[in-house]
Formats: sequence, C-alpha cells, structure tokens
Amino acid sequence: MLFYKYSYYLEYADLPRVPNSDFPYLQICLFAICTTVFLIPYYRWAVPNLLLSKKYGWMFIISVVVFLFIPPYFRMMVAWILESPTQGMVVHQFFKREQYHFYMDWDLIMTDSIAFLCIAFSRFSYTNEQLRHKIETDHLQLQLSQLKAQLQPHFLFNTLNSLYGMSLSGSKETPRFILLLSQMMQYILYDCNNEVVSLKEELAFLQGYFEIEQKKFPAANIELKVPEYIPDVNIPPLLFLPLVENSFKHGLHKLEDHAGVYAKISMEKNTLYFSIENECLPITASDGKLRGGIGLSNINKRLRLYYPDRFTLSIVETEQKYVVNLSIKI
Repeated sequence: MLFYKYSYYLEYADLPRVPNSDFPYLQICLFAICTTVFLIPYYRWAVPNLLLSKKYGWMFIISVVVFLFIPPYFRMMVAWILESPTQGMVVHQFFKREQYHFYMDWDLIMTDSIAFLCIAFSRFSYTNEQLRHKIETDHLQLQLSQLKAQLQPHFLFNTLNSLYGMSLSGSKETPRFILLLSQMMQYILYDCNNEVVSLKEELAFLQGYFEIEQKKFPAANIELKVPEYIPDVNIPPLLFLPLVENSFKHGLHKLEDHAGVYAKISMEKNTLYFSIENECLPITASDGKLRGGIGLSNINKRLRLYYPDRFTLSIVETEQKYVVNLSIKI
C-alpha cells in the first residue's frame, strides 16, 4: 500500500522527474506513510475484536468513519506538519496545497478499504483458528489425562497381581518386572505431560506393556515388532495406546490359549506405520457391536489435530478378527 500511495502521490503532485533515482522526493514517501499509519489499529485490533464479539453494526460504522471521513482531515493535518520543514523545496507547493484542500479521493478510498479489510478479515480468521486449535488441544489434553487416569488403576492392579503370583512361585524374573513396571509408571506419570515424546520412548513403553500382557497370559501369542533402527522423530504421547488397550480388552487370548495380539511398527521414508490385530471375544448383547468407541474417537481427534490431512486410519472388524492399520506422514 505504501509503494502504491507513494507512486500515486508522485503522479498527483506533478513534480519534475529525477533521472536515475528509484525513490525521488522521499518527503512524499514520508507523507504516504503518515497518511496510512492511522489504519493500523483498525485492521489489527478493531475489526478482529468486533467480528469476534459479533458487533457487525459497529464494525460497519467504524469502517465508514475510517475510510470516508478520517482520511481527508488526516491528510490535511500531515500536510500542515510537513509544510514548514519543506520550505524552499520542490515538494513545498504540494504540501501547501494539500493542507487547505479538502477532498475525497475515491481511488485511495477503494484501495484502502479493499486492502485493509482483507488483511483485517485474514487476521480474524487466523486468530479464530488459533483459538479453536487451543480449545481442541486443551480438550484433547484433558482426554489424555483421563486416559492416563483410567489406565493407571487397572494397569497397576493387574500387573501387581501378576507380580504377586511370580513372587509366590519364586520366579527369578520378579525383580526385572518390578523395575519394568516402575519405568512404565514413570513414563505415564511424568514423561507424558509433554506435548510430544520421542518415538523411541513410546516404543519402549509399548514393549513393556506387551511383555507384561504376555506374562499374564503365557500361553497366548502377544507380539510387538519394532524396527532395529528407530528414527529420531517425535509423536504425541500414548498415541497408540487406545488401539493397544482395545486389542487387549477384547482379545480372545484372555479366554483361549494360542490366540494372540499382533502389532507392528515400521518407518519407511517419512511415513510411520502401525498395525495391530487380534482374534475377537464373542460379542454379547451387553457389548453391542462397538469396541473401544471412546478410545477410537480420541485417537481420531488427536490425529486430526497433530497430523491434518497426513494420516490414514483403517479399521476392519469381523466376528473373528479386529484389524487396525494406521499410517502417518511425519
């Protein structure tokens, strides 16, 4: 806008051209800056706040005042300020004429209104999107806290029961599983408070979870395959947990030997792949046909928030098997 106004005023002032000069008459440039600066509070504060509070009538009135009535008087005032310092200069007559000449320049009015209204609406849209993003983030953070709170009691209860059984049998693995449980609880209670965690930490937690589940059901096939090389990338904490919890909760391995839960994580180029499948428990009337609805809703929201248009989540459910495939472009 300043470049345009500078060029416009130069033509309007009808001043002699200065050869080999990109910015002749810098006083005119200063005039263009000063006659535009009053619009800054309008597009940065007034319009976004009025739109946010839905005061459209006030926005219309303020816009009319800002674009129609303020510019002529503001232009005259700036010309009056610059008239004295430019005594004896070529541009003096331009400022002398402007300070006494009241007129509405419709070309500049239209240009200002289109340009600065567009900027104001863009700022409002950006601010509104930031606010929506913050609300979604806070909501998902609350859901994550609820997920952690839900996980801790039954996870601790089941794991401690398993450790109790191991201690009664005098298993030499009891100390290692106690240490594993301690590390997992530390991860849940402290590390997961961060917005993102390293993929390596997340996989270490899942490996411990699978190992404990396998210990609880030794005749089952509980398997998590991870790559030998884990890339240095960050992901939201406990991102895969609802899918794992769902498979452990509804897996047939709880009732029948040799049933299992099979999961795999791999990384190809910039895409992270996660898949998990399990044989299903028989569906009773009380179960309905939905498995893990809240957890799946949670992971969908988190994926849309952190990886918009960069993920695919497919779920295939039959009476015998439940298969989930997730891919994320990191």
